[in-house]
Amino acid sequence: MNVFFRDFFSDPVLFLSFGILGTVIVLCAYYVYYFMKKINESEAPE
Repeated sequence: MNVFFRDFFSDPVLFLSFGILGTVIVLCAYYVYYFMKKINESEAPE
């Protein structure tokens, strides 16, 4: 396990790949929360 962390922090391609992937997942989760909140707060058309 120590080798994985050493390689993870020493390889910029691997580090940036996981960083960008994490950022995309966080943005997707935010937008799911945002739209679900807006849907629940909206009024039903009559």
